Amino acid sequence: MKIQDGKKMPKYPTDLTQLIAYFKKLPGVGTKTAERFAFHLLNWQEAEIKNFSSLLFHLKEKITQCPECHCITDQQGCFFCQSTTRDSSQLCIVASARDVYSIDETGAFRGLYHVLGGLLSPIDGRTPDHLNLEKLKKRVEDLQAKEVIIALDSTLEGDTTALFLKEQIQSWGLPVSRLAFGIPIGSSLDFVDGSTLARALTGRQNF
Repeated sequence: MKIQDGKKMPKYPTDLTQLIAYFKKLPGVGTKTAERFAFHLLNWQEAEIKNFSSLLFHLKEKITQCPECHCITDQQGCFFCQSTTRDSSQLCIVASARDVYSIDETGAFRGLYHVLGGLLSPIDGRTPDHLNLEKLKKRVEDLQAKEVIIALDSTLEGDTTALFLKEQIQSWGLPVSRLAFGIPIGSSLDFVDGSTLARALTGRQNF
């Protein structure tokens, strides 16, 4: 029992408390929101709960990483790599799979993507080895890419990674461009509206 103002407060059942703790692991979800989610689930039909739990249980099994571009894919194969209408001469480098969808929703880019899976961050132990440059170089060669676009967050880690990639890719004899700086400094691509992102892609400059 919790004690508040000298009175004992009821404690949530253990399973509900654990569910709330899991919801709090989601980005942007605090205690109150997590509690609201958990109590809302108690009102779901049993069939909905079973379908939801089954989806979560098989999520890592059914949603995997494309061996080529490292974006997420399902058992049907990679939507981007299997497309016959995309321009393989342009390769856009992003940090996460979510960024791929943010950019593609604008309709301003019809090339292919390469997901790094993270940014350089010595504090977090993410060194150049984590970028797997040999795989990137081989993909550039196999696609016979003519331009590489760096589309990373405008943060300290993003800028550091972009500068490092620029030097490496230019040494391969390829032109490198980066998203125009219409994206607010310190912002994440997840929070940039489609119009701003499309304008940044269209107005990209040599880097």
